[in-house]
Amino acid sequence: MKDYITEIKNDISRLVKIPSYEQPADGDMPFGKPCADALKSFLSIAEEMGFETHNYQNYAGEVIFGSGDEFAILAHLDVVPAGSGWTREPFGGEIDNAARRIWGRGTMDDKGPAIISLYALKALKDESFTPNRKIKLILGCNEESGWRCIEHYNKVAHMPEEGISPDANFPVIYAEKGILHAQFSFSDKGKKFSCLKGGERANMVCDRCMVKADGDGTAYGLTSDGEYWVSEGKSAHGSLPENGVNAIPPVLRFLGLDDINKMLFTDKMGLDGMKDQTGELTFSPNTIWQENGKINVVCDIRYPANFTKKQITDVLDKSGTEYKIVNEQDPLFNDKNSFLISTLCDVYNKECGTDLKPIAIGGGTYARALKYGAAFGPEEDGEECTIHQANEYITFEKIEKCFNIYKQAIYRLTK
Repeated sequence: MKDYITEIKNDISRLVKIPSYEQPADGDMPFGKPCADALKSFLSIAEEMGFETHNYQNYAGEVIFGSGDEFAILAHLDVVPAGSGWTREPFGGEIDNAARRIWGRGTMDDKGPAIISLYALKALKDESFTPNRKIKLILGCNEESGWRCIEHYNKVAHMPEEGISPDANFPVIYAEKGILHAQFSFSDKGKKFSCLKGGERANMVCDRCMVKADGDGTAYGLTSDGEYWVSEGKSAHGSLPENGVNAIPPVLRFLGLDDINKMLFTDKMGLDGMKDQTGELTFSPNTIWQENGKINVVCDIRYPANFTKKQITDVLDKSGTEYKIVNEQDPLFNDKNSFLISTLCDVYNKECGTDLKPIAIGGGTYARALKYGAAFGPEEDGEECTIHQANEYITFEKIEKCFNIYKQAIYRLTK
């Protein structure tokens, strides 16, 4: 066990040092060199373990173990940008023995769980376990910004029908909300300002927004860097906007655009209050910019799993605001009592001595790329969440716990 854990920590650190957020295509690297480097690095680790690997044109890769009916483990090696507010090096991969954790973007989402899953396969292989299914550990490089990696994989390889994605919460996810990224356009009403810009990604709460404008922004909580008025917030995952502090509202108030601010952050385009057993709809305006006399805002909408896209767009149509859908993913809904969900829940509860039930989330994982898919860890209720936030980390305890859980889950689902 100790040898595996030491190696896992070293390889997580190795991958975190690669700043693999999406960048412009570069030759045969569709998401930029860092994403391609992360994939090549991961596959080289697997090859050294003796596994068969495939790199599908730097869109995605896979590690193969066993034969028979296929079973997928879907993880991703791309990350969101670092954002602001870090006190540790975002891509330092620092192994902090005193705090018993590894710091850096991707430690929890999703490089850490991807490496842990690989070592779970290695441990089973070392124990002479022969799975009765062909296990495909599939690594995407565009999960955070479009899923073109999965689209390409489906064209050049075969996606299993069943599997897991170690990219969410324990004990197991039976449902995921639908996702719409809607770009709204508002008139700037001829107001005199320029260079309005805020947010890193549609699925990250905007933690910094800036604008060039006359006037005194200090009354609105803004600071000046000599050229721009700047609003500072706190990033969080777009599915959990309540965990962040959005930097856009103070800038809108400063510019006298209170009606736009009210529509986005109070009325939420009329969508507020929609809910079902999988939770309430969330609405997070995460990126903003000015262009050709218009203010554009992309909002991350996570709608309950038993609703449809049309139910959401019907409400948006009634708002009278110009918009277009720039990204979408249908909801995922599984039977809580299915073999996959019940087995995964049982594995977690036995390992942790708990009696938890399957849950639903607002996050969107690769599990919905499968006919029968479930997100499975690594987060747990009650612990600090730093995914998509500054100072992301994974603890040594989490690494060991996930290693044991994933190893047992893979064994039970493929024996």
